Amino acid sequence: MRQLIARFLIEAGFRVTRARNGEEMWDAIEGLPIDLVMLDIMLPGTTGLDLCRTLRKHSEVPIIMVTARGDEAYRVLGLELGADDYIPKPFSGPELVARTRAALRRSRAAPHQPTGRRSSAICFVGWTLDLARRELFAPDGTSVDLSGAEYDLLLAFLEHPQRVLSRGQLLELSRNRLGDTADRSVDVLVSRLRRKIAQDDTDQKLIKTVRGAGYMFVPAVSRA
Repeated sequence: MRQLIARFLIEAGFRVTRARNGEEMWDAIEGLPIDLVMLDIMLPGTTGLDLCRTLRKHSEVPIIMVTARGDEAYRVLGLELGADDYIPKPFSGPELVARTRAALRRSRAAPHQPTGRRSSAICFVGWTLDLARRELFAPDGTSVDLSGAEYDLLLAFLEHPQRVLSRGQLLELSRNRLGDTADRSVDVLVSRLRRKIAQDDTDQKLIKTVRGAGYMFVPAVSRA
């Protein structure tokens, strides 16, 4: 499977570094600039889920999970640990390449803001999202780590505040491909984002669940 994935990506023009296990992955990351990590859950030794958890603590590099375990529980667990996308086996070469390109586009999009955007930051109740640096700053000035998927979701909320957005709309607005809108992919991302912007019990109301409709970002926002 590792060789097959590498062949698909190399034929699409990517430079690929292969790793058979976690130890080889860490050696590769230490010695080379890595733009994206693709992890299989079922690895010898340390599992892909454990590697995802550890990697996300130290890096915001896009992570795509690849596994034969396509049931919702494992998909949700991977997203909870910080993965940006999830590809269940079997998959086609074109799908693999398309998801890889989409993840890389999302991770590189922020430094090149769309023409006409006049602001470089969006503020809400003391928080600041720096669009150029793709960084979120808490009211006390500390930087809060966001995965690529979490950043895109927050930006979608901030660009459409005080509006109810369905799961399908959030997927489309955040450019994520995290599964069918009927599963818990969006719910997991919202839960992760809520935890990161929560300072006390009242902060859980920043993102309101609208039963049967979706989610709404409650605070007013301003652009700097």
